[in-house]
Amino acid sequence: MQIGIPREVKVKENRISCTPGAARMLTQSGHKVLVEEGAGEGAGYSDVQYQQAGATLVPTAADAWAADMVIKVKEPMASEYQFLRPGLLLFTYLHLAADKPLTEELMAKKVSAIAYETVQVGRRLPLLEPMSEIAGRMSAIVGAHFLSKAQGGEGVLLGGVPGVTPGKALVMGGGTAGINAGRVAAGIGAEVTILEVDLEKMRFLDITMHASAHTLYSNEQNLLESLPSVDLLIGAVLLPGAKAPKLITRKMLEVMKRGAVFVDIAIDQGGCAETSRTTTHEDPIYFEEDILHYCVANMPGAYARTSTQALTNATSPYAVKMANLGLEAALQQVPELRPGLNTYGGHITYQAVAEAHDLPYTPYESVAG
Repeated sequence: MQIGIPREVKVKENRISCTPGAARMLTQSGHKVLVEEGAGEGAGYSDVQYQQAGATLVPTAADAWAADMVIKVKEPMASEYQFLRPGLLLFTYLHLAADKPLTEELMAKKVSAIAYETVQVGRRLPLLEPMSEIAGRMSAIVGAHFLSKAQGGEGVLLGGVPGVTPGKALVMGGGTAGINAGRVAAGIGAEVTILEVDLEKMRFLDITMHASAHTLYSNEQNLLESLPSVDLLIGAVLLPGAKAPKLITRKMLEVMKRGAVFVDIAIDQGGCAETSRTTTHEDPIYFEEDILHYCVANMPGAYARTSTQALTNATSPYAVKMANLGLEAALQQVPELRPGLNTYGGHITYQAVAEAHDLPYTPYESVAG
């Protein structure tokens, strides 16, 4: 099989979907890996390293996209829609519930699209977890940074100093992103509260988290009572493959401190606040109701080297299996890939995506050859 690795074109997206080590795994399995020239530079990988791993360098994005399977990091941008075609196998983050134009384009072009974020093993999302870990840890770091008065925040040092109480961080969601956000915020020295509905998860957090971190049952009343004292609010809620619930209303922002910071990790699924809108690493923040919003949809792209390695550690075994077996056989033999399939043969094959756009849902089994 020919496998294409194009350069990412999303603003300030420096990750690449395949390290030289992953390329070597694929070439040693008998596949031809087509890497667009310069695609790995942002993550610190040279063209020479890919050549040494057995990959073939190609001069243009069109050459990489001409492969049987294309592996990416982020969803195709509008400029890449021209490369979509029937029979193409696309393996990447898609977040289709927040992107109807891309959903319709994948359907129209009859692309077989497997989304990293909906590949599922039990209750785990193994291809989303690495980036959730990075985005969670990063949310506390960028939140602490933007609390600086020089950056537009309220001027609170999240960790405090002797004689001055630390700042307060409220994390909505105790999943992978929320746990990592809470751990780093607590490590900085903040007073941390994690809102969660799963009692078993709260018990786990209570046992494993820093002494300055606490759990609180997630409901609207507890959220409303917590918001007035919060310095850093982190949205880490997730409904797999579906739009994020809007837990924060504009009216809720009015009770918060002026210059408090809100980091919305859920923005790639539409965001968990009424006031959330996607930003970029070039222009990451804006203000609504005097609350600083950070809503960058590809947060881990800021740490491209670490993110690339963490991502490909998780994705490359699945890429090898799909290349070796072909899509249909892989879906039968690797059951966790089945929920990853979002579009196939012009149909939406993931129910939450269909519901998000009020479009028909068609189970894969009913259209498979």
